[in-house]
Amino acid sequence: MKQIKLSNGVLIPQIGLGTWQITDKELMGTLLEHAYNLGYRLIDTAAAYSNEMAIGRAVTNLPLERGELFLSDKVWNTGRGYENVRKACEKSLKKLKTDYLDLYLIHWPASPKLYPDWAGINADTWRGMESLYKEGKVRAVGVCNFKAHHLKELKKTAEIMPMVNQLEFHPGMMQEDTVSFCMAEGIVPEASSPLGNGQILQNDTLMQIAGKKGKTAAQICLRWAVQKGMVVIPKTVNPDRLAENMDIFGFELDEEETRAVDGIPYCGGIGIDPDEVIEFG
Repeated sequence: MKQIKLSNGVLIPQIGLGTWQITDKELMGTLLEHAYNLGYRLIDTAAAYSNEMAIGRAVTNLPLERGELFLSDKVWNTGRGYENVRKACEKSLKKLKTDYLDLYLIHWPASPKLYPDWAGINADTWRGMESLYKEGKVRAVGVCNFKAHHLKELKKTAEIMPMVNQLEFHPGMMQEDTVSFCMAEGIVPEASSPLGNGQILQNDTLMQIAGKKGKTAAQICLRWAVQKGMVVIPKTVNPDRLAENMDIFGFELDEEETRAVDGIPYCGGIGIDPDEVIEFG
């Protein structure tokens, strides 16, 4: 498994398992056993996914030491603010049956459309994240869905900049301004929905390159993203696709193929703009 070094020296696996919408305890147990056997060590969850307890239970049944696993979690919108984020982290730790998280993320920035003091809210929440990091409750801290202007505002007050920014990234949705800012600031971009929520996999360009390489369109998406320095966390409950998603390190896209994927127009995905979303949860 290839790893990427975060700004504080912590190593994060370059491919992990997303768990959004997977809540069944028995299914989670089977899924994580398959994933472990295939070499997955990064597990991505969130308080809002309602599956932390299922993951905690499944992990205790795996034949590994805690240090072998990279557990990533997210604080939900209701946990914003210094004290709230600290309480939210403690709840997640208990549900996951662990003393620490490898990565803790703010799930969504406060939206400028809804909060006049959005920058202040984000800064206060981030102070709580920094305190958790300093106390060793989390090995690394970051954000999700923060655009470049959110990060620029955060930089004005942050003692420690985010180490990761998890955002929607896939062919047709590259978020170039935000990804470029992250790279310049030493923030590792992590691709959520790297397969465009499954909606982009019939794209002609992807299918043509996949046919030439003897790979699947999903593997082309994932290989393209990791060549750009992204961490990817595809989600699947299918054992064959779980193996397929991991099998992306034995080939490369050349410059022409990379440019072709870069040029794919928007053709599906989740497409939520953090500045426009109506608050939920």
